[in-house]
Amino acid sequence: MAELTLVEAINSCFHHELQRDDSVMVMGEDVGRAGGVFRATAGLRDRFGPDRCVDTPLAEAGILGTAVGLCMAGWRPVCELQYDAFSYPALDQLITHVGRYRWRTRGGMEFPITIRMPYGGGVRAPELHDDSPETYYVHTPGVKVAIPSTPSDAKGLLAAAIRDPDPVVVFEPKLHYRTMRGEVPEGDHVVPLGKARVARMGSDLTLVAYGSMVPLVERAADALGGDASVEVLDVRTLKPLDEQALLASAAKTGRVVIVQEAPRTCGYAAELAAILAEKAILDLRGPVLRVTGYDVPYPYWQIEDAYMPSVERVVDAARKLLQY
Repeated sequence: MAELTLVEAINSCFHHELQRDDSVMVMGEDVGRAGGVFRATAGLRDRFGPDRCVDTPLAEAGILGTAVGLCMAGWRPVCELQYDAFSYPALDQLITHVGRYRWRTRGGMEFPITIRMPYGGGVRAPELHDDSPETYYVHTPGVKVAIPSTPSDAKGLLAAAIRDPDPVVVFEPKLHYRTMRGEVPEGDHVVPLGKARVARMGSDLTLVAYGSMVPLVERAADALGGDASVEVLDVRTLKPLDEQALLASAAKTGRVVIVQEAPRTCGYAAELAAILAEKAILDLRGPVLRVTGYDVPYPYWQIEDAYMPSVERVVDAARKLLQY
């Protein structure tokens, strides 16, 4: 297997999927001639032509609206929205059209649109470049949501999204585009949607995370050292959720800390905590704790480290729970 960065793994997936299926196309701002702002689509336009790797105007609602029509005409469009918060103008298209077409046609029409975007902070970017908006998409009926935390999963989950008959939003942790390397299978590689990954086995405490928070909680597990045997559960697919894996880990350890980068109120961690309260209450030895971002707009880079969950905050929550 090749050792690739996360963004190289995404690029590898694109080359394979466009070669495998002539109906797959990529569209977005600067994805063609420039190869994308992060170079995730580098080489696609030269190899597959401007009709399958399409540079679009700076209009996110237009990108997704155009993809709706292309999808109805038999294409499998992959839309790149250049940054997380740039996706908000496209929410109208997503909520009123993309998520509803299978329901609207009583199951008669598949709607294989993939929407991918970098998300999250830690890169010292300006305003509207660092949000973690996954909850908006998880809350939208008819839309699946995946967030990889490793190069291998970045390739495999994107391939699964492209092949899926329903709309899938893929968030990519931009912090790790080039700061993480890992072994990635060459050629065909699909990670099924709806399957979590046990990143580390443990027996005393479960740390649940996804995306850029997975490497962080693994460092927190290292920092706890011999104080506890820590299991790390990488959710991978927020919708559909691998509920069985979540409940199995909670039953095994009896203690759960959930970590998300997004603001706290109504975040995805709250959904996970509610599931555990409903279905795992008799297995738990203490309350489900959350370590999250704060209920404020993502701050400017000078203080973003104070906003983001840290190893210290996760360790403090874990110690509190272990002493409960």
